[in-house]
Amino acid sequence: MVADKGKKAKLEEKGVEENSEQIDGALVFSIEKLQEIQDELEKINEEASEKVLEVEQKYNELRKPVYDKRHDIIKSIPDFWLTAFLSHPVLGELLTEEDQKIFKHINSLEVEDCKDLKSGYSITFNFNPNPYFEDTKLTKTFTFLDEGIKITATQIKWKEDMGLPNGVNHEKKGNKRQFAEESFFSWFADAQQKDDMDEIHDEVAEIIKEDLWPNPLTYFNNVTSFSLKFPDFVYMPVAQDHFLLLLLIVIVLITPLIQEADEEDSDGDEEGKDEDDQDDEDEDDN
Repeated sequence: MVADKGKKAKLEEKGVEENSEQIDGALVFSIEKLQEIQDELEKINEEASEKVLEVEQKYNELRKPVYDKRHDIIKSIPDFWLTAFLSHPVLGELLTEEDQKIFKHINSLEVEDCKDLKSGYSITFNFNPNPYFEDTKLTKTFTFLDEGIKITATQIKWKEDMGLPNGVNHEKKGNKRQFAEESFFSWFADAQQKDDMDEIHDEVAEIIKEDLWPNPLTYFNNVTSFSLKFPDFVYMPVAQDHFLLLLLIVIVLITPLIQEADEEDSDGDEEGKDEDDQDDEDEDDN
Protein backbone atom coordinates (compact mmCIF):
# COMPACT_ATOMS: atom_id res chain seq x y z
CA MET A 1 0.00 0.00 0.00
CA VAL A 2 2.78 2.44 0.93
CA ALA A 3 4.71 1.48 -2.20
CA ASP A 4 1.68 2.24 -4.36
CA LYS A 5 1.34 5.70 -2.83
CA GLY A 6 5.02 6.50 -3.47
CA LYS A 7 4.73 5.32 -7.06
CA LYS A 8 1.66 7.50 -7.56
CA ALA A 9 3.44 10.56 -6.15
CA LYS A 10 6.40 10.07 -8.50
CA LEU A 11 4.07 9.80 -11.49
CA GLU A 12 2.28 13.03 -10.45
CA GLU A 13 5.61 14.83 -10.01
CA LYS A 14 6.79 13.69 -13.42
CA GLY A 15 3.54 14.93 -14.96
CA VAL A 16 3.98 18.37 -13.37
CA GLU A 17 7.55 18.60 -14.74
CA GLU A 18 6.44 17.66 -18.24
CA ASN A 19 3.59 20.18 -18.08
CA SER A 20 6.00 22.89 -16.84
CA GLU A 21 8.37 22.14 -19.71
CA GLN A 22 5.50 22.47 -22.15
CA ILE A 23 4.47 25.83 -20.62
CA ASP A 24 8.06 27.12 -20.67
CA GLY A 25 8.44 26.01 -24.26
CA ALA A 26 5.21 27.73 -25.29
CA LEU A 27 6.27 30.92 -23.47
CA VAL A 28 9.65 30.99 -25.17
CA PHE A 29 8.01 30.41 -28.54
CA SER A 30 5.56 33.29 -27.94
CA ILE A 31 8.36 35.66 -26.87
CA GLU A 32 10.40 34.77 -29.95
CA LYS A 33 7.42 35.45 -32.21
CA LEU A 34 6.76 38.73 -30.38
CA GLN A 35 10.38 39.76 -30.90
CA GLU A 36 10.08 39.04 -34.61
CA ILE A 37 7.04 41.34 -34.78
CA GLN A 38 8.87 44.07 -32.83
CA ASP A 39 11.83 43.80 -35.21
CA GLU A 40 9.45 44.19 -38.13
CA LEU A 41 7.91 47.30 -36.52
CA GLU A 42 11.37 48.78 -35.87
CA LYS A 43 12.23 48.31 -39.52
CA ILE A 44 9.06 50.15 -40.55
CA ASN A 45 9.77 52.92 -38.03
CA GLU A 46 13.28 53.37 -39.38
CA GLU A 47 11.93 53.62 -42.92
CA ALA A 48 9.34 56.15 -41.72
CA SER A 49 12.05 58.21 -40.01
CA GLU A 50 14.06 58.27 -43.22
CA LYS A 51 11.01 59.45 -45.17
CA VAL A 52 10.29 62.15 -42.58
CA LEU A 53 13.87 63.40 -42.87
CA GLU A 54 13.59 63.49 -46.66
CA VAL A 55 10.42 65.57 -46.42
CA GLU A 56 11.96 67.87 -43.79
CA GLN A 57 15.03 68.40 -45.97
CA LYS A 58 12.80 69.25 -48.92
CA TYR A 59 10.86 71.84 -46.94
CA ASN A 60 14.03 73.27 -45.42
CA GLU A 61 15.06 74.18 -48.94
CA LEU A 62 11.66 75.80 -49.53
CA ARG A 63 11.90 77.76 -46.27
CA LYS A 64 15.33 79.22 -47.00
CA PRO A 65 14.30 81.97 -49.48
CA VAL A 66 11.41 82.87 -47.18
CA TYR A 67 13.80 83.19 -44.24
CA ASP A 68 15.96 85.42 -46.44
CA LYS A 69 12.97 87.71 -47.10
CA ARG A 70 12.24 87.78 -43.37
CA HIS A 71 15.85 88.70 -42.68
CA ASP A 72 15.67 91.67 -45.05
CA ILE A 73 12.63 93.05 -43.25
CA ILE A 74 14.02 92.42 -39.76
CA LYS A 75 17.10 94.48 -40.63
CA SER A 76 14.88 97.55 -40.93
CA ILE A 77 13.45 97.12 -37.40
CA PRO A 78 15.64 98.60 -34.63
CA ASP A 79 16.75 96.13 -31.95
CA PHE A 80 14.48 93.39 -33.27
CA TRP A 81 16.45 90.44 -31.89
CA LEU A 82 17.17 92.17 -28.60
CA THR A 83 13.46 92.85 -28.14
CA ALA A 84 12.50 89.29 -29.07
CA PHE A 85 15.07 87.85 -26.66
CA LEU A 86 14.08 90.09 -23.77
CA SER A 87 10.38 89.31 -24.12
CA HIS A 88 10.99 85.56 -24.19
CA PRO A 89 10.16 84.05 -20.75
CA VAL A 90 13.43 82.07 -20.60
CA LEU A 91 15.90 83.83 -22.87
CA GLY A 92 15.02 87.23 -21.42
CA GLU A 93 16.37 86.09 -18.04
CA LEU A 94 19.79 85.34 -19.54
CA LEU A 95 20.73 88.82 -20.72
CA THR A 96 22.54 91.11 -18.31
CA GLU A 97 22.51 94.88 -18.80
CA GLU A 98 25.89 94.66 -20.51
CA ASP A 99 24.63 91.84 -22.75
CA GLN A 100 21.75 94.05 -23.86
CA LYS A 101 24.20 96.73 -24.97
CA ILE A 102 26.06 94.13 -27.05
CA PHE A 103 22.81 92.74 -28.51
CA LYS A 104 22.09 96.16 -29.97
CA HIS A 105 24.84 95.39 -32.50
CA ILE A 106 23.23 92.15 -33.77
CA ASN A 107 22.20 92.41 -37.42
CA SER A 108 20.91 88.87 -37.87
CA LEU A 109 20.40 85.48 -36.27
CA GLU A 110 20.60 82.22 -38.23
CA VAL A 111 19.70 78.64 -37.37
CA GLU A 112 20.91 76.21 -39.99
CA ASP A 113 20.42 72.45 -40.15
CA CYS A 114 23.06 70.26 -41.74
CA LYS A 115 22.04 68.94 -45.14
CA ASP A 116 21.79 65.57 -43.49
CA LEU A 117 19.47 66.56 -40.64
CA LYS A 118 20.75 63.69 -38.54
CA SER A 119 24.20 65.28 -38.51
CA GLY A 120 23.28 68.34 -36.45
CA TYR A 121 22.75 72.10 -36.71
CA SER A 122 24.37 75.46 -35.96
CA ILE A 123 23.22 78.75 -34.41
CA THR A 124 24.95 81.93 -35.61
CA PHE A 125 24.75 85.49 -34.30
CA ASN A 126 25.95 88.06 -36.86
CA PHE A 127 27.14 91.41 -35.50
CA ASN A 128 27.92 94.81 -36.89
CA PRO A 129 31.38 96.14 -35.97
CA ASN A 130 31.18 96.96 -32.28
CA PRO A 131 33.38 98.14 -29.38
CA TYR A 132 33.16 94.81 -27.53
CA PHE A 133 34.82 92.11 -29.66
CA GLU A 134 36.59 91.66 -32.98
CA ASP A 135 34.27 88.95 -34.27
CA THR A 136 31.39 89.73 -36.62
CA LYS A 137 30.05 86.18 -36.37
CA LEU A 138 29.60 83.96 -33.31
CA THR A 139 28.58 80.38 -34.04
CA LYS A 140 27.76 77.38 -31.89
CA THR A 141 27.58 74.03 -33.68
CA PHE A 142 25.97 70.79 -32.50
CA THR A 143 27.19 67.65 -34.26
CA PHE A 144 25.31 64.40 -33.68
CA LEU A 145 27.64 61.40 -33.39
CA ASP A 146 27.05 57.76 -32.49
CA GLU A 147 28.63 58.33 -29.08
CA GLY A 148 26.72 61.55 -28.35
CA ILE A 149 26.69 65.24 -29.27
CA LYS A 150 29.84 67.20 -29.98
CA ILE A 151 29.55 70.94 -29.36
CA THR A 152 31.95 73.50 -30.78
CA ALA A 153 31.74 77.29 -30.56
CA THR A 154 33.50 80.45 -31.62
CA GLN A 155 36.13 81.55 -29.17
CA ILE A 156 35.26 85.21 -28.75
CA LYS A 157 38.08 87.68 -29.39
CA TRP A 158 37.24 90.34 -26.83
CA LYS A 159 38.69 93.79 -27.29
CA GLU A 160 41.02 95.20 -24.66
CA ASP A 161 39.45 95.65 -21.21
CA MET A 162 36.16 94.16 -22.39
CA GLY A 163 36.27 90.43 -21.69
CA LEU A 164 33.07 88.73 -20.65
CA PRO A 165 30.51 91.26 -19.39
CA ASN A 166 30.52 91.36 -15.57
CA GLY A 167 34.15 90.27 -15.78
CA VAL A 168 33.53 86.63 -14.80
CA ASN A 169 32.96 83.43 -16.69
CA HIS A 170 31.14 81.41 -14.02
CA GLU A 171 31.79 77.70 -13.83
CA LYS A 172 29.01 75.38 -14.84
CA LYS A 173 27.43 72.87 -12.47
CA GLY A 174 26.89 69.67 -14.39
CA ASN A 175 25.98 69.91 -18.04
CA LYS A 176 23.46 72.73 -17.68
CA ARG A 177 24.69 76.31 -17.52
CA GLN A 178 23.57 78.48 -14.61
CA PHE A 179 20.90 81.06 -15.29
CA ALA A 180 22.23 83.50 -12.72
CA GLU A 181 24.06 86.81 -13.11
CA GLU A 182 26.14 85.31 -15.86
CA SER A 183 26.75 86.80 -19.26
CA PHE A 184 24.83 85.21 -22.10
CA PHE A 185 28.11 85.15 -24.02
CA SER A 186 29.55 82.58 -21.65
CA TRP A 187 27.20 80.23 -23.54
CA PHE A 188 29.81 80.20 -26.30
CA ALA A 189 32.38 78.99 -23.78
CA ASP A 190 30.18 76.01 -22.89
CA ALA A 191 31.48 73.91 -25.80
CA GLN A 192 31.96 70.30 -24.79
CA GLN A 193 35.00 68.16 -25.49
CA LYS A 194 34.54 64.80 -27.16
CA ASP A 195 35.46 62.84 -24.02
CA ASP A 196 32.55 64.19 -21.95
CA MET A 197 29.69 64.23 -24.41
CA ASP A 198 27.38 61.94 -22.41
CA GLU A 199 23.95 63.39 -21.60
CA ILE A 200 24.78 66.86 -22.87
CA HIS A 201 21.74 69.11 -22.61
CA ASP A 202 21.76 72.63 -24.02
CA GLU A 203 18.43 74.20 -23.15
CA VAL A 204 19.36 77.57 -24.63
CA ALA A 205 20.11 76.05 -28.04
CA GLU A 206 16.88 74.06 -28.02
CA ILE A 207 14.80 77.13 -27.16
CA ILE A 208 16.43 79.24 -29.86
CA LYS A 209 16.10 76.53 -32.51
CA GLU A 210 12.64 75.18 -31.72
CA ASP A 211 10.86 78.20 -30.27
CA LEU A 212 12.41 81.58 -31.05
CA TRP A 213 13.76 81.01 -34.57
CA PRO A 214 10.56 79.67 -36.22
CA ASN A 215 8.53 82.75 -35.25
CA PRO A 216 10.44 85.53 -33.44
CA LEU A 217 7.67 88.00 -34.27
CA THR A 218 5.53 86.35 -31.60
CA TYR A 219 7.94 87.49 -28.90
CA PHE A 220 8.71 90.83 -30.50
CA ASN A 221 4.98 91.58 -30.51
CA ASN A 222 4.73 90.56 -26.86
CA VAL A 223 6.58 93.72 -25.90
CA THR A 224 5.21 96.22 -28.39
CA SER A 225 1.52 95.23 -28.24
CA PHE A 226 1.53 94.70 -24.47
CA SER A 227 3.13 98.07 -23.86
CA LEU A 228 0.60 99.90 -26.02
CA LYS A 229 -2.48 98.10 -24.70
CA PHE A 230 -1.56 98.32 -21.01
CA PRO A 231 0.19 101.64 -20.37
CA ASP A 232 -0.06 101.24 -16.59
CA PHE A 233 2.47 98.39 -16.79
CA VAL A 234 4.79 99.32 -19.59
CA TYR A 235 7.50 96.73 -20.03
CA MET A 236 9.97 98.32 -22.42
CA PRO A 237 13.37 96.85 -21.60
CA VAL A 238 14.47 97.74 -25.09
CA ALA A 239 14.09 100.71 -27.42
CA GLN A 240 14.03 103.17 -24.54
CA ASP A 241 16.12 105.42 -26.70
CA HIS A 242 13.82 105.08 -29.70
CA PHE A 243 11.79 108.23 -29.97
CA LEU A 244 8.97 106.74 -32.02
CA LEU A 245 8.10 104.04 -29.53
CA LEU A 246 8.29 106.46 -26.64
CA LEU A 247 6.06 108.88 -28.52
CA LEU A 248 3.47 106.16 -29.07
CA ILE A 249 3.50 105.33 -25.36
CA VAL A 250 3.06 109.01 -24.43
CA ILE A 251 0.14 109.29 -26.85
CA VAL A 252 -1.53 106.25 -25.30
CA LEU A 253 -1.03 107.66 -21.82
CA ILE A 254 -2.31 111.19 -22.47
CA THR A 255 -5.17 110.39 -24.88
CA PRO A 256 -7.63 109.46 -22.08
CA LEU A 257 -6.73 112.67 -20.23
CA ILE A 258 -7.34 114.79 -23.34
CA GLN A 259 -10.67 113.08 -23.95
CA GLU A 260 -11.72 113.63 -20.34
CA ALA A 261 -10.77 117.30 -20.55
CA ASP A 262 -12.74 117.70 -23.79
CA GLU A 263 -15.79 116.12 -22.19
CA GLU A 264 -15.56 118.50 -19.21
CA ASP A 265 -15.22 121.49 -21.54
CA SER A 266 -18.18 120.27 -23.54
CA ASP A 267 -20.28 119.90 -20.39
CA GLY A 268 -19.25 123.37 -19.29
CA ASP A 269 -20.23 124.86 -22.65
CA GLU A 270 -23.63 123.16 -22.44
CA GLU A 271 -24.23 124.54 -18.96
CA GLY A 272 -23.18 128.04 -20.07
CA LYS A 273 -25.46 127.87 -23.07
CA ASP A 274 -28.39 126.81 -20.91
CA GLU A 275 -27.77 129.74 -18.55
CA ASP A 276 -27.60 132.20 -21.49
CA ASP A 277 -30.86 130.84 -22.90
CA GLN A 278 -32.51 131.24 -19.52
CA ASP A 279 -31.31 134.85 -19.26
CA ASP A 280 -32.69 135.62 -22.74
CA GLU A 281 -36.08 134.18 -21.77
CA ASP A 282 -36.15 136.30 -18.59
CA GLU A 283 -35.37 139.46 -20.58
CA ASP A 284 -38.15 138.67 -23.06
CA ASP A 285 -40.66 138.23 -20.21
CA ASN A 286 -39.72 141.61 -18.83
